[in-house]
Amino acid sequence: MRLLKQAHTVYQTQYHIVWVTRYRRKILVKGIDSYLKTLITKEFREFFPDIYVEEVGIDKDHIHIHCVIPPKYAVSKIVEAWKSNTSRLMKEKFHEFLMRVYWDGEGIWGTGFFVSTIGLNEKIIKAYVAQQGKHDAGRTAKLFV
Repeated sequence: MRLLKQAHTVYQTQYHIVWVTRYRRKILVKGIDSYLKTLITKEFREFFPDIYVEEVGIDKDHIHIHCVIPPKYAVSKIVEAWKSNTSRLMKEKFHEFLMRVYWDGEGIWGTGFFVSTIGLNEKIIKAYVAQQGKHDAGRTAKLFV
């Protein structure tokens, strides 16, 4: 993954996001899954052009997304936008099918989500942070003697 730039920020913020269907209903069947993937990868890009969706994996009752979200956005707000917009658009397109499963008129996604950062190895970061100030200590000390 390359470093991205925005205003006065350089970032490499990758996330693995997962959320489930309400009641873990197995509604993400063939046709619905491809429409959902299109919504997440193409339609959503119109509103947030600086969010990059690297990969989308859809199972019958949950969805995985590997994406890059700039630090100017809260991950929870992006997931909230994804879930609310996809729920609304999917209910419009697959109304008959989804009303048989969710007859109460509520959304199709379960409450909450899972998010994990994807990045550098923890050992490498710890070593890098621990070494700060130690590499130059010998050379700069000699300049002032």
